[in-house]
Amino acid sequence: MNGQNRSDIYPGLEVDIILKKDQRTGTLTRGFVKRLLTSSAYHSRGIKVQLDDGQVGRVAWIVEEED
Repeated sequence: MNGQNRSDIYPGLEVDIILKKDQRTGTLTRGFVKRLLTSSAYHSRGIKVQLDDGQVGRVAWIVEEED
């Protein structure tokens, strides 16, 4: 699932984000959401979040839970 809708993202969710410094390469960073930084309900490039470790980026993918 992509990370464009704010309603799909919440603290504790595991996500892959693209950091500002990695926008050209598209390198993904995995972590758990600490805070949502985008206030709008939708963002075409992904909702901006802060991870538990303090890194900030836009959500590229929401990691699906495995059963």
